[in-house]
Amino acid sequence: MEPFKLSNVMKINKLVRFFVLSDLFLLMGWGFVEPVFALFVVQRIVGATLITVGWAAAIYLIVRALLQTPIALILDRLDGESDDFYTLVMGLLLLGVTAFLYTSISGIWEFYFVQGVRAIAMACYGATWPAIFGRHLDANRHAFEWSLDSTIVGIGAGISGVLGSAIANAFGFSILFFIVGIMSLLSAAIIMLVPHITLPRKSLQESFFLQKDHSTLTH
Repeated sequence: MEPFKLSNVMKINKLVRFFVLSDLFLLMGWGFVEPVFALFVVQRIVGATLITVGWAAAIYLIVRALLQTPIALILDRLDGESDDFYTLVMGLLLLGVTAFLYTSISGIWEFYFVQGVRAIAMACYGATWPAIFGRHLDANRHAFEWSLDSTIVGIGAGISGVLGSAIANAFGFSILFFIVGIMSLLSAAIIMLVPHITLPRKSLQESFFLQKDHSTLTH
């Protein structure tokens, strides 16, 4: 058995590093609004009450849950990894747009609609990010790399919860959601930096992408 070395543990492949960083930007960004979301709804949306907040949460969670598995099943039936990759990028971009939409809504039904859009975007993310990430984990480091993502994102979300409250208090909700939108778009940009790894090209005579085994990636 190879002796334990911290330097070996930290040698993770580029795709895993980029996906963890993307996850951090996304979930840290949305972590900004979690502590103040109910206050935002009641203060900024005409006629909204705490019941409105409850219905909004139900719409988001139920729509996401209903769509996530069908999206995953459809993607599993398609060959290669390009469909997963593009669905993930589309979901992240849509999350960025959704964050900007929150700054302009005023009515309850508009709010419910945006919640539904956010649910669709998160369903795309939930069906694809873990699938791609899980396929490209380094050999004998699966538990470590999953826990690394969970740890980094958890710490980031905890910090963003405090910062989000301070930003909303000092500058208002519009600035807060603008920051969330930018971080969601940055999350998508980070994913788009690695398509040559996630979607390696075929030979020069072909024009499509092909899935590849990443167990031998250069670290």
